[in-house]
Amino acid sequence: MALLRIQRPEGLKEQVPAELGMLVGLDRSPEVKTLRHKLERLASLRRAEQFGQELARLRVETRGETLGFLYVDGHVRVYHGKHHLPKAHVTRMRISLPATSDYWINDQVGDPLFMVTAKANAGLVQVLPDLLAQTRKLMGDRPITIVFDRGGWSPALFSKLESDGFHILTYRKGEAEPIAEWKFTLHQARLDGREVEYWLNDQVLGFQFGKEGRMSLRQVTRLQDGHQTQVITTRFDLPAIEVAHRMFQRWRQENFFKYMRQEYMLDALVDYGVEPDDPARIVPNPERRRLDKEIGAVRQELAKLQRDYGAAAMEHQENKRPTLRGFKVANDLLGQNIRAARIRLDALMARKATMAARIAVGEAVKEPIVKLATERKHLTDMVKMVAYQIESDLLSMISPHFARSDDEGRTLVQNLLASAADLEVTPQELRVKVSPLSSPHRTRVLAVLCEKLNLAGTTFPGSRLQLRFSVSGSTH
Repeated sequence: MALLRIQRPEGLKEQVPAELGMLVGLDRSPEVKTLRHKLERLASLRRAEQFGQELARLRVETRGETLGFLYVDGHVRVYHGKHHLPKAHVTRMRISLPATSDYWINDQVGDPLFMVTAKANAGLVQVLPDLLAQTRKLMGDRPITIVFDRGGWSPALFSKLESDGFHILTYRKGEAEPIAEWKFTLHQARLDGREVEYWLNDQVLGFQFGKEGRMSLRQVTRLQDGHQTQVITTRFDLPAIEVAHRMFQRWRQENFFKYMRQEYMLDALVDYGVEPDDPARIVPNPERRRLDKEIGAVRQELAKLQRDYGAAAMEHQENKRPTLRGFKVANDLLGQNIRAARIRLDALMARKATMAARIAVGEAVKEPIVKLATERKHLTDMVKMVAYQIESDLLSMISPHFARSDDEGRTLVQNLLASAADLEVTPQELRVKVSPLSSPHRTRVLAVLCEKLNLAGTTFPGSRLQLRFSVSGSTH
């Protein structure tokens, strides 16, 4: 269903059951209610995370060469229902909304490895240690470089990752002194099959991290159109251009999220169930936050009154009122307002001092404390992840034979998978004769893919029939 872009169980209503059933070796494809019941049964086993880890283990076994650099980023799924959920900042919308945060780990070519759902939208600094503990179990003792954005900037985290045998690659957070442009040099290389060039400055800096002590980190800075971007890493062995290139390849993970939202409806809810959440979970005190807004408003009011008072003093005519007492009498109302604002501000500050900064969520929210059910969503996300990986593998097969693979490769793969075909069963083979595509050059790509798939010697699941692919009308 995922590969054919049947994005929801309800999409089965639009399919011919007998035709779709042939693809999976059934008399007919399941109905919507049947599929939902099967998902419910699978979810009841509470093993979705284990399923994801097993898929990741198999991926490591077959694609370990692409896992030297791992990219970690969070994806926020906005929730528009009636339940009270924690809020998260939605970058693409530039606003905080009720949401659920998933953290994905992708390999250096952008393909997903596994994902976890964060508790209460925890930030990257809180989630990363657990993520990397799972990663270490999967990857063994091999060296790994973790690439993430500024959301993971934490001196304590850097120290822990280094002690756990991980290298880091991230953007520098905060203001940095600009580097003179004459100190940048042009670096050129061919990386990942394409020519890359940057103007770079490479240096080693010492960072004082409070109680964690001093840590030497490498800073590679890129100069582009007068703007400087600082990249921090513990990899001292790589050429500067590769450090920069690997950091800027984070766009592949962003493209992955965008593609999955559009093509696979990654953000869609599979079910509307909720589960009890921990009422003892500590959250920022909402009353204190509201009080901070009130304090800010009073401070703005006081600042305006003081500016008005200062302006009145500048315009004061001493020949009419030569004494300070005369000035105060003339501006008595303004002075009274300033004193009243100060009294209100002192009262609010005193009230804030008695409030706890963080409290249990059960104290902050009067409604039942719930979270969205995760099992069915996790299961379907893993299936969609595998579908994306299949697309990537097929894309790698056709890329040498399709000039526009970077721009149109996945669209072509999608068309190939949805092509009509005739099925012929012989005692030894299941022959799949795919119809030609819309243009000769695309049909040639299809023929090459058929030849490569035939070399795999795959048998149709549940049978001894070897799959044999060809293009209808061809002589092969």
